[in-house]
Amino acid sequence: MNESALSRRGLSASSSSPVDEILPIGQMFLYGLQHVLVMYAGAVAVPLVVGNAVGLPVEQVILLISADLFICGAATIIQALGIGRWLGCRLPLVQGCTFAALVPMILIGKEYGIGGVSGAVICAGLFTLICAPWISRLVRFFPKVVMGSIVTLIGLSIMPVAGNWIGEGGSGQAAFGDLTSLAIAAVTLFIILNVYTFGSGMIKNIAVLIGLISGSFIWWLFKSIDFHLVAFTSWLSFPHVMRMAKPEFHLIPVALLSVTMVVVMLETMSSIMATGDIVGKKASAETLRNGLTACGLTTTIAGLFNLFPYAAFAQNVGLIGLTGVRSRFVVAISGVILMLMGMFSKMAALVVVIPKPVLGGAGVVMFGMVVVAGIRTLGSVNYRNNNNGMVVALTIGLGLMPVLVPHLFDQFPPMLKMFLHSGITIGTVIAILANLTLNGKGLPLLHTHQHDSHESDLLPSSTAARRVAVRTVRMWLLLRKVQKDEGQ
Repeated sequence: MNESALSRRGLSASSSSPVDEILPIGQMFLYGLQHVLVMYAGAVAVPLVVGNAVGLPVEQVILLISADLFICGAATIIQALGIGRWLGCRLPLVQGCTFAALVPMILIGKEYGIGGVSGAVICAGLFTLICAPWISRLVRFFPKVVMGSIVTLIGLSIMPVAGNWIGEGGSGQAAFGDLTSLAIAAVTLFIILNVYTFGSGMIKNIAVLIGLISGSFIWWLFKSIDFHLVAFTSWLSFPHVMRMAKPEFHLIPVALLSVTMVVVMLETMSSIMATGDIVGKKASAETLRNGLTACGLTTTIAGLFNLFPYAAFAQNVGLIGLTGVRSRFVVAISGVILMLMGMFSKMAALVVVIPKPVLGGAGVVMFGMVVVAGIRTLGSVNYRNNNNGMVVALTIGLGLMPVLVPHLFDQFPPMLKMFLHSGITIGTVIAILANLTLNGKGLPLLHTHQHDSHESDLLPSSTAARRVAVRTVRMWLLLRKVQKDEGQ
């Protein structure tokens, strides 16, 4: 009945699929704006954190945020609409700076400056382009236990950023964590939780944005907010190549960020597969390859603009399932809106003047949702008759060491400290090696049928360690028998 109705309306076969549906322009603009509102706070968080961490002046942080929004929009359009046979997954995916590379970029920035970060980002993007055709064939080495452990570790590792924001409301180091800052951060968090709990539709989806606006207003009632920066910022700003610094290429930063891009690629593939399931278009190996190619190209170009690695935003994947709007052209409109926002520098300046404790209150929710995504994945993992629990324990336990004990690896050579101070990098390597050692190759992440995926998770699997032990015992018994026969 539905198909005949569609044919009577004169729709083509290609547009009959929900992912290829073209809605009226007014509806697409509203739905696209909703996607932007959902991801806006997360999109500007990475350039805001990295810019402050490497000591950029506030004026340059504003320009960094503007350029980031512009590149976000361009990357989203490429991913949704696609170019040729190799670029873009043609699914409703919103692109933005990934949190997975946040900690490594801060470490690189403090040691080598924004130029060192840009050089590492360019090489990491090229690394992604090279790996894109092959990484989908290696998905079987990254089962749910590895993916869930890494995503959980990412959320836990960036949580101290929110804590530092909350405490930085006072003037000077002596005023760190003053009661007014803590109180307003708590109020901001309280507002976000109430809007998210009792709101519905678009209001629920923009709970973080409402919290940021309300928290800033409450801060203004008790403490001053300097809007002079907004007044002196130009209305229009276009991205400039190498505006902050020329890219510098150093071996350790390049290697560190390239290893981190393995996590980013896995994160992007997970979002592509989840989106494919939601919109009714299963993600094939070709779709994964094209999506990763788009991420790699965008990341390479972003490095030339002193920006950072890009990946699919998971919160927008959830929004598609919530609203039921599955058209990729809606997300392309989101890209256009983001590019326009990036051209208006005063909007970026408004983000910069938001008080740090207000950002910290919102950051608790934003970063905590990353942890929730990892826990949700780990919740679907089978822990019976295998060593999955040990894989999770090693990944999170060792990966959190640089966060919980920051000076633990200070005695190591400087070249190694760059790796060891990044808990995400340590955790990724540990997760892969522990799973290969204890569980063998693990279960494939990409399945042809969804039923097979659930069935594989429920069946207890023989572990690699157990197989080695059984072989050793059998060989020992066989040798004993041979020796006994020779003695007779």
